[in-house]
Amino acid sequence: MTSFLRPADSGQDQIKDQLRNEFQGQIQDQITASTYRPISTHLAIAPPVSIVIPAMNEAENLPFVFKTLPQWIHEVVLVDGNSTDDTVAVARELWPDVKVIEQRGKGKGDALITGFEACTGDIIVMVDADGSADGHEIVSYVSALVSGADFAKGSRFANGGGTDDMTPIRKLGNWALCTVVNRKFGARYTDLCYGYNAFWRHCLDKIDLDCTGFEVETLMNIRVVKAGLKVQEIPSHEYVRIHGASNLRAVRDGLRVLKVILKERSNRRSLRRRPRALTLGSGTGEAS
Repeated sequence: MTSFLRPADSGQDQIKDQLRNEFQGQIQDQITASTYRPISTHLAIAPPVSIVIPAMNEAENLPFVFKTLPQWIHEVVLVDGNSTDDTVAVARELWPDVKVIEQRGKGKGDALITGFEACTGDIIVMVDADGSADGHEIVSYVSALVSGADFAKGSRFANGGGTDDMTPIRKLGNWALCTVVNRKFGARYTDLCYGYNAFWRHCLDKIDLDCTGFEVETLMNIRVVKAGLKVQEIPSHEYVRIHGASNLRAVRDGLRVLKVILKERSNRRSLRRRPRALTLGSGTGEAS
């Protein structure tokens, strides 16, 4: 039988263990810091977030827009619609790392599609350049996405939302069009024509945007439902445009939105006539 004596731990051994533990803790902190970015006191995320801002002659409004953007976002993509003022210069002064993309086509839809293509983040957030959106709400959109949603849809009429910039006739039109979409596509939206939304980048492969005008927001809302993506509405407050005049025309744009709805409804019917094997990728989603 063999026996041995283990020497008692010395003070030096204790110091070495302490230093080793501190070093390992520092390494772990560095790994965590490089992998996750804190966005609130209760949430840290790994996926990078891109903000897309379509803008044309919005130099006066951009200071208000950029002021509310959180510092933890990965990148800001500004799509300039051939501005004749200092929109680009102001954006670069406010956010030195801003990625400026020149829009070649026309229309909000074209600008958004251009911006989406330039994004490198896993999460994309759409923000208007007129100062009507509060960037502090972005954390709510991102939280919904990292919690399991595919598409976080802003709503001015969900509990907790609101608007300072809608006339009675626009509210009525939005409600009517929203009702049509809900009934025809099985959605449960409370708001339809609102441009403050966020989604995972992979959603773009499933909704295949091909719309250049203002009605692109409606098209997105319809196609995420048709694609069977999980949608979560986010209460949002819309403020009045700070400077300049809006290009929105209630009747004209309302008719364009209705045209998109009817076209998508027609496309849905044509899909139903195809062989079952070709329609397995389509489905019905709903907002919750």
